[in-house]
Amino acid sequence: MNVSQKIPPPSLARQVGLSLLAFILFSLGITPLAEAVPKQIIILRHGEKQNDYRLCAIGQQRSLALEANYLGKGAANSLFPAGTGPDGIFAITLHTLELASPLAQSWSLPIQLYSVAPLPDMSKREFTLQLNQRTQQAARDLLNHPNWEGKTLVMVWEHDHIANQQLEAAFPHEQITLRQLLNLDQLPDTAQVPHTWFGDNYDYFWIVDYGTPGSDVPTGFTVHKQVFPKPYQALPSNDWGKPEKLPKASGCIH
Repeated sequence: MNVSQKIPPPSLARQVGLSLLAFILFSLGITPLAEAVPKQIIILRHGEKQNDYRLCAIGQQRSLALEANYLGKGAANSLFPAGTGPDGIFAITLHTLELASPLAQSWSLPIQLYSVAPLPDMSKREFTLQLNQRTQQAARDLLNHPNWEGKTLVMVWEHDHIANQQLEAAFPHEQITLRQLLNLDQLPDTAQVPHTWFGDNYDYFWIVDYGTPGSDVPTGFTVHKQVFPKPYQALPSNDWGKPEKLPKASGCIH
């Protein structure tokens, strides 16, 4: 994984000035050019689910495995450089909140929640429209808010709104996935960025680097597979685009 050069932290006066400018522009309905871009964004999907509201036992085990091996404080195979951790953790649905909770607790960090919850009378289209809007808001904040300049962020997200070619085609005049909104389609070699996050894949990270200060065009992209040692070695670890093999009576749904 390529780690971009560290960006010097902005002065307090500059942070206050940028915050005031962003507030004024957003109040007027104007989206400013990126001025405060993170150093790195680690994207992953929530774990396997039992229903629309909670993870199944395997998904819960995945949340603990991710905290112990990749994303938590003192993780055995941490994705963060030694002595560092995430500066912000973001989630959107109940599934993503549940998966992110153990790693957030390990760092004593709050979860930045752009919440969308399924309600009994909500149609699938209404749910999708809310996910569109909240994903747009989250991406805008990540690429413009001075709090996140030069920082390392973790996004636990709903997979169709990470990347989905059919969903993007259904909203041709909008940007509604992280692939679009975080400008992954502007990387020098866009072929390396999948157009769709497959429904059977719960076991991957997308790691996005921003190496040019003030630019929201990524300079690096890495796909990293989750593989766990004991006691989590039985968690599904299927290759990209391949079916997930779940135990019988797992209680998990796709």
